[in-house]
Amino acid sequence: MSSREIQEKMLEELQRIREAVEAKPSPPPPPPKGFWDEFMEFLNKYGVIGLAVAFIIGGAAGRLVSAIVGDMIMPILTFFIPGGGWEQAVLDLGPVQLAVGHLAGAVIDFLVIALVVFVLMRQLAKTGIK
Repeated sequence: MSSREIQEKMLEELQRIREAVEAKPSPPPPPPKGFWDEFMEFLNKYGVIGLAVAFIIGGAAGRLVSAIVGDMIMPILTFFIPGGGWEQAVLDLGPVQLAVGHLAGAVIDFLVIALVVFVLMRQLAKTGIK
């Protein structure tokens, strides 16, 4: 190979290196999205539909548990508590009346709901569903 051919090959190689190293122009920005596209992207990104469904089902489940507690558990407890009507019990502290019976009913509601959620989550953890 002559020195001229070697120089041409070196020049070609240097040009390939330059092309590889030079920054390529960035692609043009995507066209601006319309309001509807942005809204749909928001719904998909944050799972708003799933959250709304969970909220509705949670409210219905809360009413169901309250009904179970109020209609099935409380009558059984009232049988064992002398005087009955304990949910209407109030504690008078001068001019202030504290509805301790209603509070006790709400605490029992909460405990039953927490127990149901605990059992469901424990079962879900066993299945590996996230």
